[in-house]
Amino acid sequence: MKWNMAPAGMAEAAGQVMSVLAERGREAYFVGGCIRDELLGRPVHDIDLTTSALPEEIMEAFPRCVPTGLAHGTVTVLQDGFSFEVTTYRTESGYADHRRPEHVSFVSDVKEDLRRRDFTINAICSGMDGKLLDPFGGAADLERRLVRCVGEAEERFDEDALRMLRCLRFAAVLDFRIAKNTWRGLLRQRDKLAHIAVERMRSEVERIVEGPHPQRGLALIARSGLLPRGKAPFPWTGVELAAAAAQLAGIGELQSARLRWALLLHALGQSAASADGLLRAWTFPGATRSAVAGVLRAREAWLAALAEVPPGTPGGTEQLRRRWIAAVLAIGRAAAEGWLAVAEALPPGAGGGSAGPAAAEPAAEPGTGPAASPAGPPAAADAASAPAAPPDTARLRAWIAAMPLFTLGELAVTGGQVAARLDKRPGPWLGTLLQRLLLEVAAGALDNDPQVLLQEAQRMVKHDEQ
Repeated sequence: MKWNMAPAGMAEAAGQVMSVLAERGREAYFVGGCIRDELLGRPVHDIDLTTSALPEEIMEAFPRCVPTGLAHGTVTVLQDGFSFEVTTYRTESGYADHRRPEHVSFVSDVKEDLRRRDFTINAICSGMDGKLLDPFGGAADLERRLVRCVGEAEERFDEDALRMLRCLRFAAVLDFRIAKNTWRGLLRQRDKLAHIAVERMRSEVERIVEGPHPQRGLALIARSGLLPRGKAPFPWTGVELAAAAAQLAGIGELQSARLRWALLLHALGQSAASADGLLRAWTFPGATRSAVAGVLRAREAWLAALAEVPPGTPGGTEQLRRRWIAAVLAIGRAAAEGWLAVAEALPPGAGGGSAGPAAAEPAAEPGTGPAASPAGPPAAADAASAPAAPPDTARLRAWIAAMPLFTLGELAVTGGQVAARLDKRPGPWLGTLLQRLLLEVAAGALDNDPQVLLQEAQRMVKHDEQ
């Protein structure tokens, strides 16, 4: 096989593994995703091999190997700086948990091994001569841009329910259609997804959301009704669907995976707190949860500022600027700029809140939003779902760019210096005072000069005491 999409040397090293097995009288083929991606002209990141050699024979043939999964016939062979999963031809049966086979039998016919695989596009193999062995028409399905199960779709999905999400993932990432019989089988078996661990589901959904065609993948998820049948909650149902989908047209423009998740959760009307809980239920790492929730907190801070400063308020633009700067200091520059990127990915008229019609931005105060209700300004969580005009991202970015500092560590004085100047014991008051000084410097009201800051600290304390 002529490899154009694999890293230099990888295919040659895999060929050496195949040659060693051939010298011992055993068959070996390139198989699965590496063949699929090479035929599609996509980058090949790893090469898997299938062989008639038994696991113990593989381990005898190669001095450097790892018994990755002997029960399933898989040995990882280390060759010339590369690692290859080499798996014995096998058949599987008895999927009581709809995920793992209870019985694995090693066989001598590679076609029997291909028969157990999920989709035709993954059931293609090739020998060293480059000739494809393709008993189920996977190469033709690649040309037709079609995801189709090997054999009966209902059987394949009953064996391993995660294959249903994999089906959507391949269709989304490759921008393929799903064969009608495969789609029907998926709908009939979708309740089986309740047997799959959340971590495995998350891995597939991540690859959809973070892939090249996330909007298509999310539409397939919505149409399939798969995720509400899993073990973790997912608010992608009912009336929320149309409003959320309408806001996701620009999700593919966001290069950051975390911003894509922030946009999705924003479109689903999630507050920062509820988004954190949802991501926790989906077993996302803490760093991801924190970053996504931070972006949504920036949204809530801006909407709360709009509610607190009604249009036409004298000096309203300056008040909004200070509130925005305070928000940036509280949640961090990355989160604030992340929200602006998400807002820019929203379609025109989508607004800066969640679902709902956008109010027109008043001409008298660019960057302001609708007035607070007679009952008073909403809390941040309520502001997340309030209709709002699209934020003036250029202005908000300019306000951030003009900030001379962003952290307490950048202040020209320390807490110890302030406490000594005021002749007071350090305590909670000191942190509050330093934050006030930080805001004044960040807003341009004070120079970041030690003497200026110490004098202002004295003035603030005296004012507070009076």
